[in-house]
Amino acid sequence: MKLYGAIDLHSNNNVTVLIDEKEKVVYQKRLTNDLPLIVERLSPYTSSIEGIVVQSTYNWYWLVDCLMEKEHRVQLANTAAIQQYEGLKYTDDHSDARWLAHLLRLGVLPEGYIYPKKERAVRDLLRKRSQLVRQRTANLLSIQNLVTCNTGSSISANQIKGLDTRRVDELLAEGDLALSVKANLSVMRSANEQTELLERAVTERVKLRPQKLKGPGLLILDVPSQHSQPRHLLGQRWKPGTVRQSPRFQRSRR
Repeated sequence: MKLYGAIDLHSNNNVTVLIDEKEKVVYQKRLTNDLPLIVERLSPYTSSIEGIVVQSTYNWYWLVDCLMEKEHRVQLANTAAIQQYEGLKYTDDHSDARWLAHLLRLGVLPEGYIYPKKERAVRDLLRKRSQLVRQRTANLLSIQNLVTCNTGSSISANQIKGLDTRRVDELLAEGDLALSVKANLSVMRSANEQTELLERAVTERVKLRPQKLKGPGLLILDVPSQHSQPRHLLGQRWKPGTVRQSPRFQRSRR
């Protein structure tokens, strides 16, 4: 008997469901988010489970990693692309989990990408960098707004980056306004420092994996170096600012 599993995941609990090939519910239970407990409840059915769907929530990492370590075939549900059956008069966490298992059984589950565990931390560093960049920009815009509202003159981003304590006091005579701008500047500069730290860390960890893109051919765009030129470009001189196209890409445009 083949079983299809789904887990509707929440912050501190989940609803785990197993259905068979005829949509009969074999197991259905709300569990706490406790790894040993979840593994224990699934273990009697392990040999029959064809796959398990985990809802793509903000906290799915730990659960997906554990299930994959236990050699389950795990799929991440793209919740934004899933539409609940409109004929249902009542829905809850149990019906949501059964619906995910139903989509898995039919082979029509919209999937999300499960980023490899070893590389996930680097991606999260890049996300943190993006967050810091947004915060830096927000503080810069706040300074521009304060200056424009209180002086009637505009100030550019480059001028803001060059501000020091003395210049802020000259620009805004009122002490509270000057203190507000100094606070923004402090946050901006701290964000700059942390952004640079993250960039260095990411640069040390990542490695380029050329020619891994499936579909378009050997190479679409190339900025070659002495050690990275593909064979059909070896020996050719490259000038900075030029972009080469692979022969296959050139043919496709004719």
